[in-house]
Amino acid sequence: MDFSFNEVQMMLTDSVEKFISNDYDFESRQKYAASELGYNAEVWRTFAELGWTAVPFSEADGGFDGGPVEMMVMLQQFGRGLIVEPYLANVILAGGILRRAASEPQKLKLLQPLIAGELQAALAYVEPQSRYDLANVETTAEADGDAWLINGHKGFVLNGGHAGLLIVPARTSGESVSPDGITLFAVGGMADGVSRKSYPTVDGQQAAEIKLNNVRVEKNAVLGDVDNGFATLAAVIDEATLAVCAEAVGIMQILTDKTVEYTKNRVQFGVPIGSFQALQHRMVDMLTACEQSYSLLIWASMANADGTDEAKKSISALKYQIGTAGKKVGQEAVQLHGGMGVSWDVDIAHYFKRLTAIGQMFGTADWHLDKLAV
Repeated sequence: MDFSFNEVQMMLTDSVEKFISNDYDFESRQKYAASELGYNAEVWRTFAELGWTAVPFSEADGGFDGGPVEMMVMLQQFGRGLIVEPYLANVILAGGILRRAASEPQKLKLLQPLIAGELQAALAYVEPQSRYDLANVETTAEADGDAWLINGHKGFVLNGGHAGLLIVPARTSGESVSPDGITLFAVGGMADGVSRKSYPTVDGQQAAEIKLNNVRVEKNAVLGDVDNGFATLAAVIDEATLAVCAEAVGIMQILTDKTVEYTKNRVQFGVPIGSFQALQHRMVDMLTACEQSYSLLIWASMANADGTDEAKKSISALKYQIGTAGKKVGQEAVQLHGGMGVSWDVDIAHYFKRLTAIGQMFGTADWHLDKLAV
């Protein structure tokens, strides 16, 4: 089996890597994360100009026909750069829904501005009681003449505080834990009845709590078919899980590289601490965890690109690996850096925070292990 990248994938990797090396240092990242917006609008426009926001979309929609492998190489580099721009929220989550479910007029109105970097969007799917069960939807949408009235509470909406478009799964029929009866709606971020409370997350991202009180949307706000939105939602979350795992692998790799470099320069008892055999063994374990995770990432990306029977299983296997190996790599990096490993001014602590947050997103290691055991 050929695991080498093609020319386009190599160019994409090189493009992102050069941007991070030349234009996205840690100090700039910290400044962007601390701003009111939570990211840099100019940098986001650069993402669009470089074509990165168009990668996973079809040529007919104005994209580049990229798939899981292209997203893998990009998100790995985003992980290495500790990017705070809302690529996951816009392109993978909200964009993934629009790519699969939107009609041509909806794509023209919503997807094209998103690809151009002109529209900020968010997928508001998490609810306080739902945990990781996508079918546990208590937000309701009731027909009201030629419109719908939406009521409910959405929590931890990535990019939700600044999004001009909210994609809201709501229950239009069925029981609160049934996959049947879920409909996807496009809701304006500033629509009457929408209240948002933004907050920064521990890993430098932005999220929001969103409440919907008799939010009225027209019939043409439905994305896809009424009552049949669950399959689309599940496919997008699988894609997002694969994406954050790729980001995590990039983080694990750079944590390992930085730790090895630090131990070569940190002198104790007159010699570099990297010369101590006990520490060398720990760093070898870090490298092994990275290589195992990368191998699983390649398998999962290729399985999903080819649409094999093992595609969904591969995502859960990869997420379990990231949840366990990522924790080990992050903890070792912090410990081997000593007190500097938890300093706000050193990037190691921030990589560890992001890696820890990824471990909780879209299902923990134990949750995915249960899925594999079924």
